[in-house]
Amino acid sequence: MAYDKALAERLAKIIASRSGMREKRMFGGICYMLNGNMCVGIHKDNVIVRIGEDTAEKIMMEPHVKPMDITGKVMKGWAIIGPDGITKDKSLERFCSFAIEFVLTLPPK
Repeated sequence: MAYDKALAERLAKIIASRSGMREKRMFGGICYMLNGNMCVGIHKDNVIVRIGEDTAEKIMMEPHVKPMDITGKVMKGWAIIGPDGITKDKSLERFCSFAIEFVLTLPPK
């Protein structure tokens, strides 16, 4: 399954240089692991963020944000941001910061 290569480049510029972050192929796209925990990724032309249930509940009503469901089962504490919600780097950075903030609360693997 293909993923948006231009989006991957934008995402890499924002988070790839962060300490403890590594890229991994996953979900037919790219996922970034922070200290061994899944953090943020790309599936097709969407961004997937691991943000915890509290933040997910807060942002779910925003345009272009929906629950993560790529397998037929919703993953709690995750969200998918559609392409129109991440057209600007500032928006992409915002969602990435939610994910990084949450994943830093998890024990390293």
